[in-house]
Amino acid sequence: MRYEILYDQAFPVIRIYLEAGEGFKAESDAMIAMSPTVDVTGGADGGILKGLARKLSGEKFFFQYLKANRGPGEVILAHAIPGGIVPIVLDGSHGYLVQKDGFLAGTEDIVVSAGLQNLLRGLFSKEGFLVVKITGHGLVFVSSYGAIHPITLDAGEEIIIDNGHLVAWPDYMTYKMEKASSGWLGSFTSGEMLVCRFTGPGTIYIQTRNPSAFRSWLGLTK
Repeated sequence: MRYEILYDQAFPVIRIYLEAGEGFKAESDAMIAMSPTVDVTGGADGGILKGLARKLSGEKFFFQYLKANRGPGEVILAHAIPGGIVPIVLDGSHGYLVQKDGFLAGTEDIVVSAGLQNLLRGLFSKEGFLVVKITGHGLVFVSSYGAIHPITLDAGEEIIIDNGHLVAWPDYMTYKMEKASSGWLGSFTSGEMLVCRFTGPGTIYIQTRNPSAFRSWLGLTK
C-alpha cells in the first residue's frame, strides 16, 4: 500500500493509493475523500465484545473499512484532533501500546484491541486501566495532539516522560510510574506530578502538546 502524509507541519492528512482489491481500516469518520472505485463500510472489528473493550480504552466502537473494489483508487484521511501522524511498521514480533484515540488507520491484517495496565499504572496513568494495543503484521498510522517526536533508547538506557505526552511505545518495553520530583509537594507545585521512566531498547513516540493541559487552559473539566 502506497501512501504520503501531506501538510505534516500543521494539520496533516494521509493520501493512500490502493491497487484494485486492496483495502485498509480506519477509525470511524476518518475519510475525507475517496475515488469512486472505493467502497466504504462500517463494523465492529473483532465483534461486539472487542468493540466494547476498545470503547472503554478510549477508541471508537466502530471502524470503517475502505476497499478498492472496482479498480485502483485513492483515499484521503484525517484525524479529528489537530496533531501529527506517523506510520509504524509491525513485523509480527511485537505490538505497540497507544494512547486513547491514537489509532487512525492500518492495513487489514493489523489487530486493534484493548490492553490492560496493572493496578498502579491504571490508577495514576492519564490513560486509565485500559490502553489501545495494536498487533499483527502490516502498517499502522497513529495520531496525536501536537507534533509527534520519536525517542529511541539503547539497551539499558532510560528516559523520563510526562505521561500526558505519551503517544505509542512497544509492548515489550519496561516502564514504571514515579513522582516527577523527589517529594509529593515538589511534584505538585512543579505541575508535573507523575511521570513514566522507560528503559530501552525501543522507540517511544511522544506528542508535543498535552490534551489535559489544553482542556485545563480552556477551563474545561473533561
